[in-house]
Amino acid sequence: MRRTLTSLLGAAGLLLLGTPRTTQAQTYQQVWADEFTNGISSSWQFETGNNSGWGNNEKQYYQAANATVANGALQITAKKQSVGGFAYTSARMKTQGLKDFKYGRMEARIKLPLGQGLWPGFWMLGSNINSVAWPRCGEIDIMEHVNADNTIFGTAHWDSNGHAQYGKTTTTTAGDWHVYSIEWTPTFIKWFVDGAQYNVMDITNGTGSTEEFQSPFFILLNLAVGGNLPGQTIDESKLPATMYVDYVRVSQLTSAPAASSITLQAEAANVNSGMTAETTSDTGGGQDMGYVDAGDYLVFNNINFPTSGTYTLEYRVASPSGGTVSSDLNAGSVQLGSTTIPATGGWQTWTTVSKTVTVNAGTYNFGVYAQTGGWNINWVRISKVSGAREALAATSAAAQPEANVFPNPVAPGERLQTGAALVGSQYQILDAIGRLQSQGTVGSNGLDVSSLRAGMYTLRLVTPQQEPLSRSFSKR
Repeated sequence: MRRTLTSLLGAAGLLLLGTPRTTQAQTYQQVWADEFTNGISSSWQFETGNNSGWGNNEKQYYQAANATVANGALQITAKKQSVGGFAYTSARMKTQGLKDFKYGRMEARIKLPLGQGLWPGFWMLGSNINSVAWPRCGEIDIMEHVNADNTIFGTAHWDSNGHAQYGKTTTTTAGDWHVYSIEWTPTFIKWFVDGAQYNVMDITNGTGSTEEFQSPFFILLNLAVGGNLPGQTIDESKLPATMYVDYVRVSQLTSAPAASSITLQAEAANVNSGMTAETTSDTGGGQDMGYVDAGDYLVFNNINFPTSGTYTLEYRVASPSGGTVSSDLNAGSVQLGSTTIPATGGWQTWTTVSKTVTVNAGTYNFGVYAQTGGWNINWVRISKVSGAREALAATSAAAQPEANVFPNPVAPGERLQTGAALVGSQYQILDAIGRLQSQGTVGSNGLDVSSLRAGMYTLRLVTPQQEPLSRSFSKR
């Protein structure tokens, strides 16, 4: 976030699933996260004041009051408000001294405000900043954005007999939700938006390699008003302006048995739009999702592809007359293409169709979309193609039937049931626009949802093991 007026040079707990192999592979596994489910965790502390413009001629006064959590998202809000002799207020928070990391994948899902003079950032500073000062401590800007355009900055700063920096930019629809991330190892830093790499920096041969990028760093989130990069003209008609953060996650490489594939049961999707669960006659029993019309879709949250590579998507389907299915990542921001479903001879006559795709490393929401209707789906399997370097990982909830909720949809007079693994969990039920409808503890006889109107809902849970889960269901 620290900038000079010079131009940039040159212009992101996982459970390993599947059958383990005997060889060991380096795979990313989550070591820390703040999901902002019920508030801001104790891993953050707040900066206060203006501190002479924070080295950037910024115009805001930082205070903790401008950071809140609502509907499962952190909200950092810049306001036209006079405090401490400054005309604007906002918030800047950091994990310094509480959560420091050396190497890993750092990612956050963020929705950015747009407006002249606004400067949101998701970034890192060297933990030794108090002893060596900036830029000797090093800085990694995972995401910066200024004003109202669609340009995203990914930059590193270090000391080379004075301030040095290297960065590149990419473009995206900045006002929408996106996952911004880096992968940082002893040899490189790579920058991504929604899993697509747009910048890489070699840090092995003297480019800040002595201390700057080979030592621990801490994480910062802030929304500045004015400064060297956005300029000092502020469009006050855009205030208050809010930077939304769904989560911040850190994963690090570890040696673990490589997993060959994951299988996502269709009825276990986090989001279901239009499909109906029914008993299946397919091998293994259980349920499939049927009554599929064009435009229906399923979403499985937090599916992690630790390494860029080639994967096979397999769909277990049945159809009297055939159809077309497609997949995508992060609500369509990455398209994985369509697959033809043949006529199998009946609604419960099953076959498996497949497609080979290339996916950049990252954590995504994985969507299955009905290009045409007239078919049933039992599961989707994502498999690593031979030659991919690392295992595919996913959250346990996405693939474990005991973590499901049922029936879905819930009919009037029915209770929403859970598997035994979720009994004792703390829960919240939110409506389609995020308003809290009920909360409490999951009992063995399920949840009373008789007071809910017909519609779509999100069930948020914290299990007895302190694992956060989210499930979508509908009420008829």
